[in-house]
Amino acid sequence: MTKGSIFTRIGYEFNDKSLFETAVTHSSYTRENNMPQSSCNERLEFLGDAYLDIIIAEELYSRLPEENEGILTKFRALIVCGPSLAEVARKIDLGRELKLGKGEEQAGGRDRESIIANAVEAVIAAIVMDGGYAKGRDFVLEHFEKRIRDVISGKIHSDYKSELQEYYQVNGPVEISYELINEEGPDHDKTFHVRVMVGGLQKGSGSGKSKKEAEQNAAREALVKGE
Repeated sequence: MTKGSIFTRIGYEFNDKSLFETAVTHSSYTRENNMPQSSCNERLEFLGDAYLDIIIAEELYSRLPEENEGILTKFRALIVCGPSLAEVARKIDLGRELKLGKGEEQAGGRDRESIIANAVEAVIAAIVMDGGYAKGRDFVLEHFEKRIRDVISGKIHSDYKSELQEYYQVNGPVEISYELINEEGPDHDKTFHVRVMVGGLQKGSGSGKSKKEAEQNAAREALVKGE
């Protein structure tokens, strides 16, 4: 279990702690206790989702000056998603702080991906409202840094091969193949170079530490070119 108070784990001390209390209050708790709907975290979640989108968009725009809008959009989607948010929630043990109705509690709501992911978005909004946009940005960049790096480096990626197949086969079957061009380096640290052929024409190439990664990068390049 993560140690320290929730504010230590978050890395932010609230001036108005009622904002944090709202951020961790699930709708099942307000319904069960006959509280106003506005007392749950849904409104903060709505706002936090927007803040998270813009913070990650700004960061990707800054870090990847050569990438086009399509790639930036894909990367943002891989960072701003349920599994990513839930990972942050578990890292700071946010589930322990949630106010849940008894039924939701018994159903395992403290570790339900949708609930804890939404709570992280609510916390982001609460931090911005309490301390300003810069504080919210600090929280996001601290706790999402690993996910950002993993997405940019290709450790977490879309299935570009499937996307490429859909792109070219929308009007019927087209032959798509991946060819190994070269491999270099010692057995324990090889780099593979692959090209993707569509209808006998090269549409992209890519490299990676495995053939699978190289194929994904080749498909990604082909999608970016969109020829």
